[in-house]
Amino acid sequence: MDGRGRWMDNVFIERLWRSLKYECVYIHVFETGSALRAGLARWIGFYNAVRPHTALDG
Repeated sequence: MDGRGRWMDNVFIERLWRSLKYECVYIHVFETGSALRAGLARWIGFYNAVRPHTALDG
């Protein structure tokens, strides 16, 4: 951190990146960049629309 913000300012995006890595990137083998892009788009759609969020009572 560069001292401008509090440590909590970055918590939400770090949690998103952690979820993305552990639920998508680390468990799939993407052969090409376009396959990776499609896989990430599919996961982000799943994350935004289907995946249960605890803040929204599941």
